[in-house]
Amino acid sequence: MATFGPADDLKGAEFRDVSLRGARFVGVSLVGAVVRGSDVDGLEIDSPWLLEGPGTLLVNGVDVAPMVDAELDRRFPGRALRRAEDPDGLRAAWAALEVAWDAVLARAASLPDGAVEVSVDGEWSFAQTLRHLVLATDLWLGRTVLGLEEPFHPLGLTNIEAADEGFDMSVFTDAPPTYGEVLAARASRVALVRDFLATATQETLDVPRRNPWAPEHVESTRSCIGTILDEEWEHLRYAVRDLDTLERDS
Repeated sequence: MATFGPADDLKGAEFRDVSLRGARFVGVSLVGAVVRGSDVDGLEIDSPWLLEGPGTLLVNGVDVAPMVDAELDRRFPGRALRRAEDPDGLRAAWAALEVAWDAVLARAASLPDGAVEVSVDGEWSFAQTLRHLVLATDLWLGRTVLGLEEPFHPLGLTNIEAADEGFDMSVFTDAPPTYGEVLAARASRVALVRDFLATATQETLDVPRRNPWAPEHVESTRSCIGTILDEEWEHLRYAVRDLDTLERDS
């Protein structure tokens, strides 16, 4: 099987009368890509950035992105609340998110021992997903909004991007945690957001903050919370998808 990596520049390439059956595209840019006169039966696209910016996803001339968003809101009650702008709306958004995650955690608890550590199709395991959300909360709330002196929980799941941005990687543990430890870390971060929103005001939400990945860009506190909500719903969707597979295989 041919494999293409970062050193391969396929920008502007044309694939004509070839088979890409079973091909997998991970972390690639398909901006402006055109697929015409092709068999796309069973084609699967998963992009958390589908609705960001003015972009479109055209299928036979129809922009399907708004339809996808509406269907996800239907499948995940409370997801639409992530667009809330005012304190009461954000409190309701977080409460709905907690209800959704409680149901998913209950599903995970019913799986055979060790299943929460299993990677489905090369993605993060359920436990790793929770650890990533710990890091997302620490980054966007603990560090950026609250300015905590030591914002990062050692069980937060780090990545190469974090290392490249000058994070002190020594605060994170290399030892694999128990699932109980992961649940405790996750619960503490859920409470951190809940407690912050409990006293948030319109003025609080308007305070400007520096984007932690691009300090030259200014975010509002509101947009920082919005980023956390987006992270939460996207990873809940991934978790449900993978739990479906784990339950089917167990």
